[in-house]
Amino acid sequence: MKWLYTYFRPYKARIALELFIKTIATLMDLCIPWILGHIIDVVIPTRSAWLIVFWGALMIICSVVCVAGNISANRLASSIARDTTKTVRHDLFAKIMSLSSRRTDSFTAASLVSRITDDTYNLNNMTGRLLRLGIRAPILLLGGMAITLSMDAPLALVWIAVLPLVIGIFIAVSVHGVPLFSRLQASVDAMVQVIRENITGVRVIKALSRTEYETRRFSKINDEVSANEEKANVSMGLTNPAINMLLNIALSTVIFVGAYRVNGGKTGVGTIVAFTSYFAVILNAVLGITRIFVTMSRAAASAKRVGEVLYDKADLPIIETDELCQDFICFKNVSFSYNKRENDLSDIRFSLNRGETLGIIGPTGSGKTTLINLLMRFYDPDKGEIFIDGRDVRSLDYGELRRKFGVVFQNDILFADSVRNNIDFGRGLSEADIALALRCAQAEDFVNKLPHGLDSVLNPKGNDLSGGQKQRLLIARALAAKPEILVLDDSSSALDYSTDAALRQALRANFFGSVITIAQRVSSVRDMDRIIFLDNGVIKGFGSHEELMASCDMYRETAELQMGREENAAE
Repeated sequence: MKWLYTYFRPYKARIALELFIKTIATLMDLCIPWILGHIIDVVIPTRSAWLIVFWGALMIICSVVCVAGNISANRLASSIARDTTKTVRHDLFAKIMSLSSRRTDSFTAASLVSRITDDTYNLNNMTGRLLRLGIRAPILLLGGMAITLSMDAPLALVWIAVLPLVIGIFIAVSVHGVPLFSRLQASVDAMVQVIRENITGVRVIKALSRTEYETRRFSKINDEVSANEEKANVSMGLTNPAINMLLNIALSTVIFVGAYRVNGGKTGVGTIVAFTSYFAVILNAVLGITRIFVTMSRAAASAKRVGEVLYDKADLPIIETDELCQDFICFKNVSFSYNKRENDLSDIRFSLNRGETLGIIGPTGSGKTTLINLLMRFYDPDKGEIFIDGRDVRSLDYGELRRKFGVVFQNDILFADSVRNNIDFGRGLSEADIALALRCAQAEDFVNKLPHGLDSVLNPKGNDLSGGQKQRLLIARALAAKPEILVLDDSSSALDYSTDAALRQALRANFFGSVITIAQRVSSVRDMDRIIFLDNGVIKGFGSHEELMASCDMYRETAELQMGREENAAE
């Protein structure tokens, strides 16, 4: 939790003011029982109405200062907790966005969602409670004991005798509680994962009538979360009754011993009344400290999880290298494995000149998308080097590297926003650029037919559009910024043949950068300057369509099979 202190530094002045106000209000709270005892034992026997009014007014003033101070301090505490959590959540989101794909896979999306929501809420709860009770509870506890010790030492020793037992309970609960809450948060991650999968695949679940099965699967993880939460809360919940029992035993002892001392004339009735009032003060203080320990136990587990992401070391650092390549895009002996046991790509070697187009084709799972992930440096290769515009991609700043690309991935997403904003994507593009991109992507006609044209708001993930319409908007987004390299990863699978052909013709006429197309259909890549045929992560053929038809048996078989199908479809 040490990292959290750096987020408190900008609010040092507000924290100091809150603690000062809270301290004054707490001291006023401590004075009230003492004044009450003084009135009973000292003021009332004098039968002086003026003194009774004076000390009574003083009690009222202390009460007003106490209430007003606590309200002001609590408002400050809430604002500090709010602002601190907002900053932590912002930095955590920014860090998540900067994580490499490998680290995102390692944390899992469900866990990252849980950390930025549930865990930051726990930190907010801890910060607010610590500021509200962190100074008040100790002052009430220690101040109450000090005052009672000065009023009647023998009676005060009863509180002091109980204190070591109370501290022992705190320590035991804290040591036992943090692992339980860590386990709870891990099960929450698993539940979020199940929820995300079910919401994303709800149509498949309904279509296959697997609702009951998925409900049972959710019930299982939900029961696990409930069991972990119950175990953690029961363990932490034992604190209150245990401490209540100790303090009530202490109170009974105080009243029993106090009765003998009053009877023997060694103490006054007002002192006993003040002691019982201070008992309530000390009890509330101890319970406040208990709540702090419970909250901190939960927050400690959350702080560890948040800190793991915030201070995760970059596994794809910028590496300065003098090695250059004359080609625009170049792969030199590149091998890569996700699991570090079997290669997903092996000894990939090819080059592409500026403006040339590249088609990548091959069976499912052959490594086509992985090749693009390496080119864009979502991962680093295990062996070999990759160059863009003559420079090693590892030496390029991430912003500079990514600005070179316009990309449409297989399962890309449209946001719940207007068509215009989905294409612009916060890049400040001109109307002319957006219009040209729509026209080139064959999306202009259907966008103009939408109720509000470019200003029409789409449903989340573009669920109100057909598959082909979504793909055309995604292609328009990729084209709009006029990138140097356009990557289309199976992005025309939902397009009919005539639209696909018109798209490829428009790209040749309007886009002058390099186009890399990943496709399942030979017809989508046959006009490319270069074609790679991948199989099991190995390049089986590289060249033009005509060259591969002559030199690569696997490509020729695929082309003859597919083109036969396409001819039948055309007929």
